[in-house]
Amino acid sequence: MSAARLSVFAAALEASWYSGRAWWWLKPLAWLYGLVIALCRNGYRRGWLRSTRIGVPVLVVGNITVGGSGKTPLTLALIDKLQQRGLRVGVVSRGYGGKASQYPLVVDNATTAAMAGDEPVLIARRSGAAVAVDPVRARAARRLVEREGVDCLLADDGLQHYALARDAEIAVTDARRGLGNGWLLPAGPLREPVARMDTVDLALVHGKEHDFWMAPGAARALDGKRTCPVSRFSGTPVHAVAGIGDPTRFFVMLRELGLDIVEHPMPDHHAYAPEDMVFDDEAPVLMTEKDAVKCRGFATARHWYVPVALEFSASCEQRVDALLARLCAPSRQSLQDQR
Repeated sequence: MSAARLSVFAAALEASWYSGRAWWWLKPLAWLYGLVIALCRNGYRRGWLRSTRIGVPVLVVGNITVGGSGKTPLTLALIDKLQQRGLRVGVVSRGYGGKASQYPLVVDNATTAAMAGDEPVLIARRSGAAVAVDPVRARAARRLVEREGVDCLLADDGLQHYALARDAEIAVTDARRGLGNGWLLPAGPLREPVARMDTVDLALVHGKEHDFWMAPGAARALDGKRTCPVSRFSGTPVHAVAGIGDPTRFFVMLRELGLDIVEHPMPDHHAYAPEDMVFDDEAPVLMTEKDAVKCRGFATARHWYVPVALEFSASCEQRVDALLARLCAPSRQSLQDQR
């Protein structure tokens, strides 16, 4: 199947996930997939498969659906809260989209998205937290504890990675797309059955008037030298590029800010090339911060990104703070003992 046909098929499949219907011929595969994940989870629960404990509190942030739901901004907000408590935070990630010469890879200023994946690089640059990438997350976690001296760990998008033992779980759902048609992959968008949401410590909904949402900041040039209000781009067409789990969310945000945009949705974790940013005019180009991580090397003066900051509802923030207080009590006691 050609790349163009594959793209059309993927778009049609995703549309079926959120239409309320499932393609009948994929349902047997979904049942088989459900059996496999049930056997896997039962294996860890009964101790037949090994789940590694690292020795510091581990909080997993993830979802049970394919695609974006706000996990990375939530992870950044949690890092900030933990750092305000005086803790040294570590983050482990699979590093989707990256390929390192060896693992675990600890992200530093020289690490590129091609090596570590876009999200780990973004998290490290925004938060200053110690970030390690490894398909074997327990190995990355051990590296951060033993050599970076972290007091607690966040596992970004690790809800289904049971090989790393966890002390608490947060599952995120996007309010606009919800859980789709309720079917497991590939007939639907679910990685695990809906009942999995009843087992997590916090089930949060991302969207306005829900548990948390994104507030856009000032636009920043990819050359790192200029900032301006997003409103400056109103009154003229702009190109909007988004290679995230749900590009529509970025486009809706820009339209709500009064911008006239030309949409350019890209696959999640897209590996950008210079030709991806070639358009038939000289209009400004706005992208997400996650995209900017991969585009700085060939950006021009017309390329900008729009960072977002997460905002909690009052009730959600209370629940999050209570969970973090319980989770990090051992780490705080250890710090006090060291003093």
